[in-house]
Amino acid sequence: MKFVAYCALLVGSVVSVAAQHVYERPPETLAQLVDAPSTPAVRVSPDGRTLLMLYRPNLPSIDELAQSELRLAGIRINPANNGPSRSSYYTQLVLMTLGEDGERRVTGHPEAARIRNVQFSPDGSKLAYTVDFPDQIQLFVADVATAKGGRVGDFAVNDIVSGSPYRWFADNNSMVVVSVPADRGAAPVAPLAPLGPVIQENIDGEAPARTYQDLLQNPYDEDLYRHYMLSELLHVTTDGMVQRIGEPGLIAGARPSPDGRYVLIERQHEPFSYLVPAYRFARSYTVHRTDGSLVREIARLPVADNVPTAFGSVPAGPRSVQWRSDVPATLAWVEAQDGGDARVEAEVRDRVFMLAAPFGEEPTGVVSLSLRYAGITWGDSETALVRESWYSTRQTRTFVIRPSDPAAEPRLLFDYSMEDRYADPGYPLLRTTPQGTSVMRLESGKTIMTGLGFSPDGTRPFLRSLDLVSGETEELFRSVDPYYERPIALVGDGRLLTRRETTTEPPNIFIRDLATGAADAVSTFAHPYPDLADVQKVSLQYTRDDGVLLTATLYLPSGYDADVDGPLPGLVWAYPQEFKSAQAAGQRADSPNRFKRISYWGAIPYVTQGYAVLDDVSMPVIGEGEAEPNDTFREQLVANAAAAIAEGVRRGVLDPDRVAVGGHSYGAFMTANLLAHSDLFRAGIARSGAYNRTLTPFGFQAEERLFWEAPELYFDMSPFMHADKVDEPVLLIHGEADNNSGTFPLQSRRYYGALKGLGKTVRLVMLPHESHGYRARESVLHMLWETDRWLERHVKDAPPRVRVDGPTG
Repeated sequence: MKFVAYCALLVGSVVSVAAQHVYERPPETLAQLVDAPSTPAVRVSPDGRTLLMLYRPNLPSIDELAQSELRLAGIRINPANNGPSRSSYYTQLVLMTLGEDGERRVTGHPEAARIRNVQFSPDGSKLAYTVDFPDQIQLFVADVATAKGGRVGDFAVNDIVSGSPYRWFADNNSMVVVSVPADRGAAPVAPLAPLGPVIQENIDGEAPARTYQDLLQNPYDEDLYRHYMLSELLHVTTDGMVQRIGEPGLIAGARPSPDGRYVLIERQHEPFSYLVPAYRFARSYTVHRTDGSLVREIARLPVADNVPTAFGSVPAGPRSVQWRSDVPATLAWVEAQDGGDARVEAEVRDRVFMLAAPFGEEPTGVVSLSLRYAGITWGDSETALVRESWYSTRQTRTFVIRPSDPAAEPRLLFDYSMEDRYADPGYPLLRTTPQGTSVMRLESGKTIMTGLGFSPDGTRPFLRSLDLVSGETEELFRSVDPYYERPIALVGDGRLLTRRETTTEPPNIFIRDLATGAADAVSTFAHPYPDLADVQKVSLQYTRDDGVLLTATLYLPSGYDADVDGPLPGLVWAYPQEFKSAQAAGQRADSPNRFKRISYWGAIPYVTQGYAVLDDVSMPVIGEGEAEPNDTFREQLVANAAAAIAEGVRRGVLDPDRVAVGGHSYGAFMTANLLAHSDLFRAGIARSGAYNRTLTPFGFQAEERLFWEAPELYFDMSPFMHADKVDEPVLLIHGEADNNSGTFPLQSRRYYGALKGLGKTVRLVMLPHESHGYRARESVLHMLWETDRWLERHVKDAPPRVRVDGPTG
């Protein structure tokens, strides 16, 4: 009896302790940011007449994230409706005819619908979208003129693979849809006992792989994946006719040809792999007629589990299989000519091939590339742009080719470093064809280019005409002070649709007359947090000790006056980036005219609690010539951080004795390194990071060298190996369901264990059901509460400490 009573007392004690850990709520000024309305996303119809506004909901509850989820082959699946378990969605679609007053809310679906996969028909007269129901995903189509919609067909959409599960045909009245077979049956049941061990082996050959999450682990996982991936392809008309295309299978995607006569089908094949995610499984590409009959198999590829880890390496065989968007039915793809191994010396790395209907001939080589293929933009039979790049040199080039004459010599159009933002020429502004495809705008040998317009004064988006022969440009539009105005689309008659904002005005949609410069507002989206409109925002430029130009954005509380109020406690938030050139590292990537968006996600919210926030602080890691950036990773981090603090001190806004540092993912890795190798900060906030690089031995971030090639580097860069040097309090936050490559939840648990074992001040917060980014309202509120409390305790209220040499490492 005494034993039973003792057990009951013990159980009660455990429950009591566990019950103390509940979701907390931060100060109201922080909590309000979580529920602030988000600006709707906008799209323009293919005919340029209609604006679509897509409204997002506030953050979902933890109850939603806690629903059943399968993690198979790198995909997270909702087994109840055969869709993604963590996908964002819209709750409202609103249409507006440009040049006319009035809005039309799309109806015909449930009031609280979760809407995804939204697409206009090729002519813009219809709008298709999927709606998530508890037990299935359904396809809807709305008439754009009336905004009235309704369900199409009596089938369930299979939406577990990336990309849209349906595509419009050119006739504007039908689609190809990936669906759940009606007779699929129940999901397999887990065996009570295993039939035997799980065995993997490698007989010969290298099969390196970077770390992946959620991989298949046993035969039961294979059965589950096979069940939920199984699909059948349907030809569906908007009036409800449904016809099957071919046989069911593991369909990863389907695209109709521009003329609607053929369908390109991508299928996965067994055997599955336990080493790589689904997108690297064995697969085939086949062309079918719309009645399902096979025309030709284009490629059958094995599982891609032996791709070298060197950046620029790719699988052997055809890849990037696509329809040419400018002709009725011609396929194009690229094949590596170096075996896909970036370490191999080769004059030709990749070659682009084409094959036209009726697909009976041999493929034709279109262009050979000395660097790795990076994409193609189709224009017409005489003009296309092909891009190539090479990571180790950061070189990127664009060529003009003639698709009708493969023998014609490609003509170099652009050649610059992908790190050189100021040299970035932008990208072609596309137009939609009557078939619903996207092609370059071409007129008299010219095309229209748009881009962010990086410059020493900040980003200034532009629109310009480019002569593809002479290379000469004519500027049609460029954003000017005090606006940050970005082109969206040309909508006819010399009018340009833009998204415009200032530091105090939230983004809204405008129509600009390119001839007169007049701009008229189309939307009137309200300020999401008017009570914080007076928060001060300053774009900073400063240099570190070796002369590298750095930037940051400084946020100061409303009404703050440095001369009157004195220096403030501070928070530095950053994310490291690798460069091969100090000049490129010093280029600006911000704009002084962007809206003061005080998102709940990063560091900016804490300006409401009396901190000087240095956000998006430049954290370049440079390795010029033969040197690699990570050779001096730690030293450069400290130099960057010291320069940022010194700039805040110079301006009189920052108290160097009370500064915290924080970051997410690689920013958390940075934070832990700065705490271990400098005394610049009083505390750190590290979210969802990786701290022991021996757990990612086949490379990480931008590091190509393997652990066995550079063990000292992996040791030196790992904060875990230097936990004994940390003298400041560390707050670790991590999602228990993190699926990001390398940032296993184990990373934070082991780092916490090391710091705790060494007697350091550390707190570990594991957020249930959260992935690499946190989505549940309760989780985000608690994250804000934890961070605010940590900063208050260890930074704002920290006593002064004596510095000998000022704010240096």
